[in-house]
Amino acid sequence: MIGTTRTLLRSATAILALLSNVRAAPTFDMSKRAVAFDYNGVKVRGVNLGGWLVLEPWITPSIFEEWSSSRTAVDEYTYTKTLGKAEALSRLQNHWNTWITQSDFNAIAQAGMNHVRIPVGYWAVAPIDGDPYVQGQLDFLDKAINWARGAGLKVMLDLHGAPGSQNGFDNSGKYGSIDWQQGDTVSQTLTAIQNLANRYKGDTDVVTAIELLNEPLGPRLNMAGVQDFYSKGSQIVKLASANFAVALHDAFQTDWSGFGEGVDSVMIDTHQYQIFSPDEVGRSPSQHVSHACSLGPKLASTNKWIVVGEWTGAQTDCAKWLNGLGKGARYDGTFPDSRWTGDCQGKYTGSAANLSADDKKNIRSYLEAQLDAYEQHTGWFFWTWKTESAPEWDMQDLLSAGLFPQPLDSRQYPGQCG
Repeated sequence: MIGTTRTLLRSATAILALLSNVRAAPTFDMSKRAVAFDYNGVKVRGVNLGGWLVLEPWITPSIFEEWSSSRTAVDEYTYTKTLGKAEALSRLQNHWNTWITQSDFNAIAQAGMNHVRIPVGYWAVAPIDGDPYVQGQLDFLDKAINWARGAGLKVMLDLHGAPGSQNGFDNSGKYGSIDWQQGDTVSQTLTAIQNLANRYKGDTDVVTAIELLNEPLGPRLNMAGVQDFYSKGSQIVKLASANFAVALHDAFQTDWSGFGEGVDSVMIDTHQYQIFSPDEVGRSPSQHVSHACSLGPKLASTNKWIVVGEWTGAQTDCAKWLNGLGKGARYDGTFPDSRWTGDCQGKYTGSAANLSADDKKNIRSYLEAQLDAYEQHTGWFFWTWKTESAPEWDMQDLLSAGLFPQPLDSRQYPGQCG
């Protein structure tokens, strides 16, 4: 999800350009589609289960705390390499057992959600000899499918990390260089997709969508190769079951019109954050709201299903290690090449209940605006369900503090998007 090389991106600008050339509201012919959710008539209201089957240091800093000074382990790759397979598996089994359980799925459903998006790395589905990663995640993914079924939730499976790393972000499994598309990495990724689709082709009553790859960093990749990968991956998924929708991340590109034609049940996934550049964190609360609202009509005019697959209540990048283990924030000027905008007090770690009154008002207003904007088309998945200590990002905590609307269409600040 989050990566330190976000400074290369302006995701908000990209989505504006992506959608600006579409003028009229589209019509859809879904008669041939057998997906077990009405993506044409019912809004996706979902949440990501981040930090569970793919580690992210900022979501669970306690797992990485012993390396806070040495920075020996900064992602799942270096975590498993540093500990060795036996110790890493022991620790991760405990984490997988406790971080997400049936009670989380029940709570998500009770809060009005109808979907979860579950990130998983290639190493869980198609491990490669020589990698330090450990396996065992699929046993918990199997449980998650059953928990979702019991709670009445649908599941999008999200291949969050590819061999070589598709973006260099720590959430891809390996922070640093972008080596996806080198050697056999693309074919290895397609094998992971095939294994994932084949494993869950009998569960399409619950698993309604498979996302081929999370956040391939288009500006640093061969985009013709990305499109070819998407075409081949879509065929693999649809051959496993015509009842899967295929989700394609927009790769931070400006124009995906016409892509995916000829494949039933294609869904574009775009991620919307306004915090990964100095200019974005420098926006006022009302500017954040205005920008979110401006996306609504553009999403609405897209000629395919489109979900905002990641978004947040955060108007700052203050959360501990959000920009990488040991790294500071743009908001308070402690991140390289940034400038001071404000104080991170209460937002670096803590709980939503203990935020200032102004912060609470701004988060609630911003959440409502985004809900109004993103439901102008297919819907959304909030990032993320829970964290150890990041109050602007933690849906469970935001719900408890009364900041995330309940019911989801409740508004304290109605009409922000016109």
